[in-house]
Amino acid sequence: MISFRRMNIDDLILFKKWLFTPHVAKWYHDPLDWIDEIEKQDNEFNWIYHFIVAYEGTPIGFCQYYACKDSDELWEGYTALGGSYSIDYMIGEIDYLGKGFGRQIVSELIEKVKLHNDAMRIVVQPEPENKASCGVLLSCDFVFDTEKEIYVKQLNHKSVIKQ
Repeated sequence: MISFRRMNIDDLILFKKWLFTPHVAKWYHDPLDWIDEIEKQDNEFNWIYHFIVAYEGTPIGFCQYYACKDSDELWEGYTALGGSYSIDYMIGEIDYLGKGFGRQIVSELIEKVKLHNDAMRIVVQPEPENKASCGVLLSCDFVFDTEKEIYVKQLNHKSVIKQ
């Protein structure tokens, strides 16, 4: 089973290592921007929820989520709809690739986003060549919007039934 813990500045050394590992660097372009975001997570980027993913206590990856309205990204019109969130995730440790951890990470991120009362959907736009990530999203019931080329998961909140 995996666990999440809030990322802190002490995790930056490991995060940098992961960003420059070939299987991560292939998809996480502009590593200095990612590093800057983590360094400023308590002020300028405090609207992003950053986590270290661990398996049996060993850090294996990174993930984050945020409300699209707080970013400067338009998300192909989904930001304007309101209630849109986005996620990012990576498995940094190569020995943990291809073992189902990506699906577990995305499933846990979905549950965290659902805790926000305004959350109506999650939107993600991995590169089309990132077949592993695209497959993980589909396995977690995201739907590919072919017109906008973006993965979308509508969130169902439990409604209270009045009697």
